[in-house]
Amino acid sequence: MKIGIVGGTGDIGEGMARRFSSKHEVILGSRDAEKAVSTSTCIIDHLKGRGQASHCTGVSNQEAVDRAEMVVLALPFAHLEGTLAGLSGFDGKIVVSPVNPMVKKEIFTTVPPAEGSAALLVQRMLPKARVVTAFNTISHNRWKDLDRAIDVAVPVASDDAGAKAFVMGFVNSIPDLKAYDAGPLEVSCMIESLTPLLINIARYNKMHDVGIKFV
Repeated sequence: MKIGIVGGTGDIGEGMARRFSSKHEVILGSRDAEKAVSTSTCIIDHLKGRGQASHCTGVSNQEAVDRAEMVVLALPFAHLEGTLAGLSGFDGKIVVSPVNPMVKKEIFTTVPPAEGSAALLVQRMLPKARVVTAFNTISHNRWKDLDRAIDVAVPVASDDAGAKAFVMGFVNSIPDLKAYDAGPLEVSCMIESLTPLLINIARYNKMHDVGIKFV
């Protein structure tokens, strides 16, 4: 599968590319295509050092969208609207949002947009895209550390049943990850609010990279 990562040179995007590119073609996007090329080269070298091949290419964000079958928006919420406003070509494509609208004050807290969640904002801006909420609660350290299993639950939400099933299948193809159907896109606000909660729990309990499981 061809996976385009918009904002792929950030920590989350780079970590996802490390995990995905040994089995899928990853098209790593960035506002700065040269930075994307450099990051993709580092990923290829990193996996080569582990005896694995990496199918990763660095390009512009627009080219990542154009070439992808599934697009992941690995963006900070503050850059989400501005980045999407400058891109096109999402119609009919599965667009995965792991974006969490949050801010750090004395604690980390959710600050959703007027739409109610980052995912609903994405759906408003990309009305013909098949938007799916997923991967919101996985830290960049867990993505990047290939020696450590990501043994956590992944709530998945969408109004498109086919897109949701596709993404859940993809999640379950990643060793130790488990997808759970969380319902329609309307519940994305609940999923997105889990991340600041997890960060606060980690902070107050002297833990690192806290995730969730359902038992």
